[in-house]
Amino acid sequence: MAPKAIKEIRKFAQKSMGTKDVRVDVKLNKHIWSKGIRSVPRRVRVRIARKRNDDEDAKEELYSLVTVAEIPAEGLKGLGTKVVEEAED
Repeated sequence: MAPKAIKEIRKFAQKSMGTKDVRVDVKLNKHIWSKGIRSVPRRVRVRIARKRNDDEDAKEELYSLVTVAEIPAEGLKGLGTKVVEEAED
């Protein structure tokens, strides 16, 4: 079920990044729903970024943005977690 998959992704992002505010990217949402409500993709490679909240009245200082990551040509087999360091602009 697609709604349950989105909830599980949110739960995973909350647990791994330690933020209560989790935002799902539009492309990731479309990828989850691409096969309909019942036939969700078996595996999805996601990228989670912790970002600073710009809203002054926000409850949380940080939020997590979950996006769909590119999949290598070899496939998903054997891939693990990779920490990506990005320089802030």
